[in-house]
Amino acid sequence: MTVQPPDPGVYISPTQTYAEVQRLVRTVDQINGKIDRILEDNREIKGDVSDHETRLRALELGETERQKRETMRIDELETRRWPLPAIGALAGLAGVVTGFVALFAR
Repeated sequence: MTVQPPDPGVYISPTQTYAEVQRLVRTVDQINGKIDRILEDNREIKGDVSDHETRLRALELGETERQKRETMRIDELETRRWPLPAIGALAGLAGVVTGFVALFAR
């Protein structure tokens, strides 16, 4: 049985090991900072999407203030519009009745 000598080509000193560990710590800290920024951006995006969804639902249901005002305005115009044709029809009917009365009164 032969004993093999240790490999003399590979030696990492404690100083080198410490320096490498410190470099890795700085790298992990940088990664953590970037992840924190991404998470904060993600929270903002989720808030924006939620707000957007809420506003879209309100639009779909016709519940925005502008839509409510427009609906009230249209309803008001509708109530004002319908009496005018009725008055015109009654006036025309009155003219026809007056014409018949005048025709038969001769």
